[in-house]
Amino acid sequence: MRIIAGTYRGRRLKAPRGRSIRPTADRVRETIFNIIGHDIRDHNVVDVCAGTGAMGIEALSRGAAHVVFIDKHPRAIACVRTNVAPLGADDRWQTIRWDAGSDLRCLRASKMRFRYAFIDPPYNRGLADRVLRNLIEADVLLADSLIVVEHDHLETIAPPHERIALQDQRRCGKTLVTFLRTML
Repeated sequence: MRIIAGTYRGRRLKAPRGRSIRPTADRVRETIFNIIGHDIRDHNVVDVCAGTGAMGIEALSRGAAHVVFIDKHPRAIACVRTNVAPLGADDRWQTIRWDAGSDLRCLRASKMRFRYAFIDPPYNRGLADRVLRNLIEADVLLADSLIVVEHDHLETIAPPHERIALQDQRRCGKTLVTFLRTML
């Protein structure tokens, strides 16, 4: 796994052995960031169910102002810190160990508002919809924010609120990437 573009392009990312953390494939990341384009520059990003932190680190590499990485597993948080610490961008990121499937009220304490949100929970456990709802309920997104949800192609994601619109979907193998836009 490598960072695809930006300041940290080509840097290798570490992933723990085993199957407990499923990193976003380079091809999926490339697809997502080709759609987002350069607009991520100077915006705040939240990477929920961060795993290795690949999505958030890619955002940092492309100029995101600040990234908050959230994951409930200590191994994932340790992996994110291992991957992001050498970048020297200490004032532009933070990690939060939290169960996003329960709620995301942890984001309220930062008083930060986010333009981009990446959600990549374990597949086929009903978590994608739940985490998406929890993110909306946390009320930390700006109007016209983009939410990117990675999920199994057999899972359906329904916009949890009438002010959330489906913008696009792209299939990459067994992964379906759903792009939702807030109209808050």
